[in-house]
Amino acid sequence: MLAAPELQTEFHYPQDSDTRFSSDTDFDDLDGRNAFLGKGKVKKGKKGPGEKGKGMGKGVGRMNGHHQENGMENMMLFEVVKLGKSAMQSVVDDWIECYKHDRDVALLDLINFFIQCSGCKGIVTGEMFRNMQNSEIIRKMTEEFDEDSGDYPLTMTGPQWKKFKSSFCEFIGVLVRQCQYSIIYDEYMMDTVISLLTGLSDSQVRAFRHTSTLAAMKLMTALVNVALNLSINMDNTQRQYEAERNKMIGKRANDRLELLLQKRKELQENQDEIENMMNAIFKGVFVHRYRDAIAEIRAICIEEIGVWMKMYSDAFLNDSYLKYVGWTMHDKVDSVGTQQGEVRLKCLTALQGLYYNRELNAKLELFTSRFKDRIVSMTLDKEYDVAVQAIKLLTLVLQYVHITLSTDEVLTAEDCESVYHLVYSAHRPVAVAAGEFLFKKLFSHRDPEDDSMPKRRGRQSVNANLIKTTVFFFLESELHEHAAYLVDSMWDCATEILKDWECMISLLLDEPFPGEEALTDRQETALIEIMLCTIRQAAECHPPVGRGTGKRVLTAKEKKTQLDDRTRMTEIFAIALPALLAKYSVDAEKVTNLLQLPQFFDLEIYTTGRLEKHLDSLLRQIREIVEKHTDTDVLEACSKTYHSLCNEEFTIFNRVDIARSQLLDEQVDKFNRLLEDFLQEGEDPDEDDAYQVLSTLKRITAFYNAHDLSKWDLFTSNYKLLNTGIENGDMPEQIVVHALQCTHYVILWSLAKVSEGSSKKEDMVTLRKQMRAFCLMCQRYLTSVNTAVKEQAFTILCDLLLIFSHQIISGGREALEALIHTPEASLQSDLLSFIMDQVFIDQDEDSNSTDGQQDDEAGKIEALHKRRNLLAAYCKLIIYNVVEMSTGADIFKQYMRETMSKTRQIDKIQCAKTLILSLQQLFNEMLSELGPSFDRSSSAFCGIKELARRFSLTFGLDQVKTREAIAMLHKDGIEFAFKEPNPQGEGHPPLNLAFLDILSEFSSKLMRQDKRTVHMYLERFMTFQMALQREDCWLPLISYRNSLQAGGDDDTMSVVSGISSRGSSVRSKKAKPATAKRKLPEEESSSSSSDMWMSREQSMQTPVMMPSPHLTSTIMREPKRLRPEESYMGVYSMTPDHQHHTLPQTPQPHHQTPMDYNTQVTWMLAQRQQQEEVARQQQERAMNYAKLRSNLQHAIRRGTGLMEDDEEPIVEDVMMSSEGRIEDLNEGMDFDTMDIDLPPSKNRRERTELKPDFFDPTSIMDESVRSTHFLGYDAFQR
Repeated sequence: MLAAPELQTEFHYPQDSDTRFSSDTDFDDLDGRNAFLGKGKVKKGKKGPGEKGKGMGKGVGRMNGHHQENGMENMMLFEVVKLGKSAMQSVVDDWIECYKHDRDVALLDLINFFIQCSGCKGIVTGEMFRNMQNSEIIRKMTEEFDEDSGDYPLTMTGPQWKKFKSSFCEFIGVLVRQCQYSIIYDEYMMDTVISLLTGLSDSQVRAFRHTSTLAAMKLMTALVNVALNLSINMDNTQRQYEAERNKMIGKRANDRLELLLQKRKELQENQDEIENMMNAIFKGVFVHRYRDAIAEIRAICIEEIGVWMKMYSDAFLNDSYLKYVGWTMHDKVDSVGTQQGEVRLKCLTALQGLYYNRELNAKLELFTSRFKDRIVSMTLDKEYDVAVQAIKLLTLVLQYVHITLSTDEVLTAEDCESVYHLVYSAHRPVAVAAGEFLFKKLFSHRDPEDDSMPKRRGRQSVNANLIKTTVFFFLESELHEHAAYLVDSMWDCATEILKDWECMISLLLDEPFPGEEALTDRQETALIEIMLCTIRQAAECHPPVGRGTGKRVLTAKEKKTQLDDRTRMTEIFAIALPALLAKYSVDAEKVTNLLQLPQFFDLEIYTTGRLEKHLDSLLRQIREIVEKHTDTDVLEACSKTYHSLCNEEFTIFNRVDIARSQLLDEQVDKFNRLLEDFLQEGEDPDEDDAYQVLSTLKRITAFYNAHDLSKWDLFTSNYKLLNTGIENGDMPEQIVVHALQCTHYVILWSLAKVSEGSSKKEDMVTLRKQMRAFCLMCQRYLTSVNTAVKEQAFTILCDLLLIFSHQIISGGREALEALIHTPEASLQSDLLSFIMDQVFIDQDEDSNSTDGQQDDEAGKIEALHKRRNLLAAYCKLIIYNVVEMSTGADIFKQYMRETMSKTRQIDKIQCAKTLILSLQQLFNEMLSELGPSFDRSSSAFCGIKELARRFSLTFGLDQVKTREAIAMLHKDGIEFAFKEPNPQGEGHPPLNLAFLDILSEFSSKLMRQDKRTVHMYLERFMTFQMALQREDCWLPLISYRNSLQAGGDDDTMSVVSGISSRGSSVRSKKAKPATAKRKLPEEESSSSSSDMWMSREQSMQTPVMMPSPHLTSTIMREPKRLRPEESYMGVYSMTPDHQHHTLPQTPQPHHQTPMDYNTQVTWMLAQRQQQEEVARQQQERAMNYAKLRSNLQHAIRRGTGLMEDDEEPIVEDVMMSSEGRIEDLNEGMDFDTMDIDLPPSKNRRERTELKPDFFDPTSIMDESVRSTHFLGYDAFQR
């Protein structure tokens, strides 16, 4: 345990209980941190603090009636506050009684209270209290900390510690409040407590520093309250004195005047004492701890100074104290802080309390002008909570600063625009705060005449101009696809405006008044979109997609509001919607939005409100729109509207169903008639006939999506149309696309009918035939020349194969087993060919847009999304085992991480074989392009190797789970490398030998025993001549062998699932000999199990080679491949330093059979490799040990334990990282001379100008700004 540094502060106690401090009461402290400097006034006849108190022989136990009443006799003060079962008033009163009886005993209990609240197990005894200096006591208490745990009461969790902090703070406040009339002025209790807290706040122990800082700040807050009461009493006394003195001489009471003068003198002396105490706390604790290394401590200081400025603004609300809040707004997150942005958040909340009070705005002028830019930048803070509070603070500035300053002078247009765009933020609290700011800025300025005039509706209402302003803002932001986000942002603050649907309808339908400017077409479109979003928000009561975590449970009040809004909107739009549709029937965009309104209606209102005639009018308008338009969005909106109105629960169902049937009958009859004429032989269809067929087919397809049209039997006509297109090859593209989609809907509706169980067996047979015939048709269209047709056929095929796979019988639907369809090999091949030809292509090839760079970029993004969707459709077939997993080899070559993860869950070994197969295919493609003598530094080869590295990372850290898969991967890779012999002879490497360099990327995933097994399997393929080759062309073999040997015997602990990585540090600095290792059980089983896949044809000649000896190391490190030039070098003489590191060799018998020349050469090469490996490992061990020691020392110094390396001054630990700005920060801040001067009484107070500027503009530090995630930010900037 590190001892605390020597502290200047000392505990001094007088000898007797009624002694006073002498004239030398100033503490002997050079920097003034622990001295009660105040104004330097010292009372006469007071004894010095250096005199130790006597009479400490009494026990230190608590003796009060309160504890005895609760059965807690002699319980220490800490235990009482910790339990929290007693009223704090009673606890403090008992302590005061004990203090009056024997203040040394009570004070010792209070000292131990602060020590124990810090989590220290030590107790300050009476002997220590009498004979030890305070620095010695703190050092002794430091040694009593539990080193195994870094928790202390303020950070502990659990039921018993839940309310400890509040009880702790409450105790300090009640203690000062109860002692404010006598005890705090005895110059004994407060001197001792402040001196103790100042010393503890200077400790290196975080628990001491945190607890004492909190106590000191709460003590300061209590003293500020006392000072405020003294100031009020002094004002009252002064007023009474002047009133008495102004009386006539005959009526003046001289005794009363003398009494008031004496009272005012006593109050002034008490105020001076309080000033001294506050100065000691502020200088000794605050000015050092507000820049502490711990964020929680800094936050405490900033929170409390905000309380002081709000509570006693006459004394603290000036630039001398505001500068601390302004500086700390640039606070950065420390390495051990748990709550991000906590200090910045406290700054903003403190300022909100000041700006909310209009009386204090005049004192914030200079601060606002200097730190306004920082507050604006904090709206983009990386912590959303900070950003929200920054926006709320700017809203307060917007509301109240205009009293003293012009709002435009405070917040410029650029400042406001930086907040405006946040209404489109994906984070809802930020957006709501920005919406409130927008509302206050643009919508809260109403003319006084508007409030006095009678309330009008429609176009003449007060909200008309506000709604227009909303439309203008929406159009200027240029984010026309995100009206829902704007409405949601303003929903809480501008509900009255957004729900004024009568006014919106009036603006759309009524003619403008004389002199009034009418809405343009673009403005009307925006207004309709906003109106739709408000209706959706009112009906659904949840934020739009992408903003919020899902639907929440509505309260009873919210449910009632929702029902009332639905009723009101239905009553309004049931009448107005037909007129709106009639006016804008030719505008596709407006009609599409208007047709979505009935989805949110309460359809019962049509009956209860006798609005059937308006329903008939609505159905007529929808029918006319269907006949007029061919736009897909409009037709789908009409289909959804019919689907919403055709609800069997309501009485209007029959009326709507009849209208729908009539419409569909006409469209189907028209389609069959047109199709018959269109497909007549011997006649070439003209464009008009094709357009008529396409228009009718679009309408039928749009309705088939939401309505069951099975009774019209559209499969035959559509199949005939598709078959004709295949035979002739001249069918228009859009007709084929919609015919495929319509036939797809036919299959799906038939499946839905069969799944219900009410259909006949013939229906299932028919469905199976139609499904198989349609799949063949789609397969034929995969080879079409039209890209849109191929994409449509591919998407439908993937959906049908997935729907009619083995998954169809899950969930108790075994009756559908006859519908299972397994794709044939030809179909799988066609699907894969489509993916390779249409998805994995260069982006430039897929974009032919030449309409400008912006349109080109938008086209590329759209094409990318389309290709991703196509790829996702095919990957689903692999994941759900619809197609063979091996077909995914070409997909894996493009590194599809998610698909690999899913396939590995199905079959690890098959997935590994697929991965190695994809690498082999890429290698073969490279050989065909570059030839066998390619350069291994080429981009093609390096790309394959990088892909192999990324494949290796997907296997994770659990080597046990992936053991078999990795071994099988190496087996297939080795066989592939030696598969093709070199036609030039055995002296040349095999054609695929370079593949071993790629395979070495997976060596680190092998377990120790598997590395030896793979190495033995590799040697089966090697000949004697291969081992002697040292040319560059053989380097892949050398590198791969080294990757299998490096760390082959030094894995002292394999990575097993469930073992924490925290325990993987070095256990011992001494290397254990190899002979001390015990063979692991899994190692014994590996040798036998590996024989299964190692066995090959007996005709293969196994080379006569001595295996290279394995080296042993106890240093835990990641396996590393050796470079060939490091492993195979010339003959070096072995130095004595290297000799004693060689491993003991197996004793040889005295009569050995002489080795032939080749065997000797092999053995010598192995010995050289062993020597070089030992030297390298020795060097790595030394470097790893040095790094480990350095990391451990750094962790000890900056860890999260109790000890913190932030001795004073701790400027380097402040939240600002730039050391060059520290001098700027301290400029103008004189800690030793600036005192807390309480203001004079009010009736003699004169208004003074602001003090000289304490703000240092160069102290503005780097900002912690995030890029707010909101929709369409780039488009918003103009």
